[in-house]
Amino acid sequence: MRFVKMFILSLIIVSCAPIRVNYDFDKTTNFNSYKTYNYYTDMDTGLSELDTKRLLDAIDSKMTYKGISLAEKPDFFIDIKTKQFQGTQRQTVGVGIGGGGRNVGGGISIGLPIGQSNLNRRITFDFVDENKKQLFWQAISEASFNPNSPPENREERINAIVEKVLEGYPPK
Repeated sequence: MRFVKMFILSLIIVSCAPIRVNYDFDKTTNFNSYKTYNYYTDMDTGLSELDTKRLLDAIDSKMTYKGISLAEKPDFFIDIKTKQFQGTQRQTVGVGIGGGGRNVGGGISIGLPIGQSNLNRRITFDFVDENKKQLFWQAISEASFNPNSPPENREERINAIVEKVLEGYPPK
């Protein structure tokens, strides 16, 4: 019974893994001048076709909410790239041996990894002004993901990532 409780607790912790986002932008940019956007036609996101559609739909929804619309002749273009990598092993069990007495002591400790390391995905969002030929805003998100999760969970995770990423656009 205790094993089942620990397993459920670890599932909850892993499923609520944080989404980390780093932002960068050109300080001289007037973000109020950007009211329309589009995606590069030759964009290769590195995601499956369905996940790419989920991602673009989530971006479109959030950008519309911010008052920025999709257009054929946009003010800026969005480029998206992804990279998958193994996360570091965080769960370990410590085994120790120690002794001491009469001012003599010693000890040995070993950390044994439990389970598999997490699979993480880094998504880079580049906002590019094609008229000026320059990148003016960038967000890089990092989050764990499960490639075998059902479509509903994938959509929820992608929506959460886009929500977190676009919190930082436009910069304050």
